[in-house]
Amino acid sequence: QLQLVESGGGLAQPGGSLRLSCTASGSTLDYYAIGWFRQAPGKEREGVSSISSSGGSTNYAASVKGRFTISREHAENTVYLQMSSLKPEDTAVYYCAAVKTYYYPLLHPMGYDYWGQGTQVTVSS
Repeated sequence: QLQLVESGGGLAQPGGSLRLSCTASGSTLDYYAIGWFRQAPGKEREGVSSISSSGGSTNYAASVKGRFTISREHAENTVYLQMSSLKPEDTAVYYCAAVKTYYYPLLHPMGYDYWGQGTQVTVSS
């Protein structure tokens, strides 16, 4: 059974940076596409970024394109989300999710097989 654990969240100032990690246990991530999602209070969960199983294809929401970078390290069984030029509107709980065979766009939360518990990101001065 694949288990995902997010880490790296915390408090950052506007314009600052954070790097989130999504580390897997119980199985290798090699065959899974990974998505990062976020959910702010009172809002729906939205897709932030995704990466294919090979790492050769990435997607970003328009709101984070050019500021966030997703990457994966197969040897560490980990996917990273480097977040730069953070804005207060980036404040949310961030989740990673894994899917082996996907039938929906990877930035859509539907269809993912496994989810982490989330990590809080707060951007405030």
